[in-house]
Amino acid sequence: MRHHDLSTGPDGQWTPPVPDSERPVELRRVLRLFRPYRGRLAVVGLLVGASSLVSVATPFMLREILDTAIPQGRTGLLSLLALGMLAAAVAGGVFGVLQTLISTTVGQRVMHDLRTAVYDRLQRMPLAFFTRTRTGEVQSRIANDIGGMQATVTSTATSLVSNLTSVVATVVAMLALDWRLTVVSLLLLPLFVWISRRVGRERKKITAQRQKQMAAMSAMVTESLSVSGILLGRTMGRADSLADQFAGESERLARLEIRSSMAGRWRMAVIGVVMAAMPAIIYWAAGMALRGGGPQISIGTLVAFVSLQQGLFRPTVSLLSTGVQLQASLALFQRIFEYLDLRVDITEPERPVRLEQVRGDVRFDGVEFHYDRDGAPPTLSGLDLTVPAGGSLAVVGPTGSGKSTLGYLVPRLYDATGGRVLLDGTDVRDLSFDTLARAVGVVSQETYLFHASVADNLRFAKPGATDEEIRDAARAAQIHDHIESLPDGYDTLVGERGYRFSGGEKQRLAIARTILRDPPVLILDEATSALDTHTEQAVQRAIDELSARRTTITIAHRLSTIREADQIVVLDGGRIVERGSHAELMARGGRYTALVRRDAETAPGSGTGEAPTAGEGAEAAAAADAPGTTAGSGPGPAAAPVAAGP
Repeated sequence: MRHHDLSTGPDGQWTPPVPDSERPVELRRVLRLFRPYRGRLAVVGLLVGASSLVSVATPFMLREILDTAIPQGRTGLLSLLALGMLAAAVAGGVFGVLQTLISTTVGQRVMHDLRTAVYDRLQRMPLAFFTRTRTGEVQSRIANDIGGMQATVTSTATSLVSNLTSVVATVVAMLALDWRLTVVSLLLLPLFVWISRRVGRERKKITAQRQKQMAAMSAMVTESLSVSGILLGRTMGRADSLADQFAGESERLARLEIRSSMAGRWRMAVIGVVMAAMPAIIYWAAGMALRGGGPQISIGTLVAFVSLQQGLFRPTVSLLSTGVQLQASLALFQRIFEYLDLRVDITEPERPVRLEQVRGDVRFDGVEFHYDRDGAPPTLSGLDLTVPAGGSLAVVGPTGSGKSTLGYLVPRLYDATGGRVLLDGTDVRDLSFDTLARAVGVVSQETYLFHASVADNLRFAKPGATDEEIRDAARAAQIHDHIESLPDGYDTLVGERGYRFSGGEKQRLAIARTILRDPPVLILDEATSALDTHTEQAVQRAIDELSARRTTITIAHRLSTIREADQIVVLDGGRIVERGSHAELMARGGRYTALVRRDAETAPGSGTGEAPTAGEGAEAAAAADAPGTTAGSGPGPAAAPVAAGP
């Protein structure tokens, strides 16, 4: 399931905590990923060792065939050695298959562990992270970066061990045959290692650039090919421009892919040519030594040595290439570890409090909140509020006054940076996540629906809900009849982000989903502000059904929806400037009265907004005519909180 961010937070893009160049990945940390599977890796090591021993045994049997069995006509020994070479080939093949099976299994388990660890960490990140991070960037880390490491964790690591073991075993065997020829064979090896390290560092830099470019392209695809992106692009006439922009991003990625593939290719090719030419050098060195009166080397020894030297060529080149790949893959590990190292600000306490029965009493005690603690003014400051169990609180105020933030502090979508938010007398930071999830429901202006059936979307709130419970919730939300009228009823797919349904229908589905959860505390975040008057009335009836017998905190944009609230507070600059009932605030003629009058001025009869009720219009007019009262008048004396029962 995709995680959806319902909040709004500070602008700007998320950046990694520390730049790549300042925080290199430690190889020990990468190796720790394989620690849970060390038993299987030990088996792989045994198979690698056995395979290496078998491979180096073959040249020695070949030497005996050429120096002893054939010259002396010993057919029995010849048959035995030939069978031994055949058995070695079969054993090597079997060992290779088993080694590949186990190493691939281990690699895929490590990939699984990484994917789930990153997803789990992202699920626990605060909403501010998602408001600052492009969705495509997150998807790219999970899909492209972890996917790009597949070769490293499934085969490269095993290949490194296998080739290293083969090289060591082969060099030991070569020394046993002739140490002088071995020295000639290994003279250029340090140079080859140095070249491969240079190539590896170059590919690591290119890989980091390539993954960032893939993330940028993924983000563009996610944004521009969503339903909202398509609608925006076509209605703004930007389809061709977006296609050109994507072509540019793709072209940059193609160039980086070419650079990655060709980085050091010529240098590695030179190494390959030199290694392939080594047999000729060995034959020449042996011939010159014999001509100069040096020690004789038998034909069998020379052929066996060249066979070993040729066997050394493949694992050596592979080992050098593996080193290059490992250095390049460290850039991928760095990007994954950046996410795994993200600090989780909102965590469950070690001994969380679990409430079996939640009454729904909510209290804000000296609450403060900062999005950015580096000198920016607080979003909320000095909030003291009490909402009794079953009571209702409405929060109004201008845009940016902190209304939504106040509501999101209750379910711990954010944590207060000062003061306490209490639920039934317990600080919400001390409660278990499960208790909070059961106790607090949120209905936002922006309704998110998964690309699944109506029933599955509703059942997301309560996986074990019966069909009858789902229908009852839909009836309470005033949406059951519409669902039943659809061709597939509750099995109808809602479409990407619910675009098969109107705004009011999606909102009622969200309300039905919350009714199914049956939380004792309800946060309504401008749930009807984007709806027309007729649709709002239908949704409001569903909200009234949802709010009954629950503690309700309503973040209001349209004041017509909050007149019956037990308590109304007006926020401005993160502070409470007025509080009281609707009648009390209207009589006071302060900020709230100005907001009501603003609604009256934007009503259909006056402009473009929604018509207020007759009572509201009269109160707004009376407020406008009240002596000494203007739209910008400050608040009167703060009224005492109204504590009303159900």
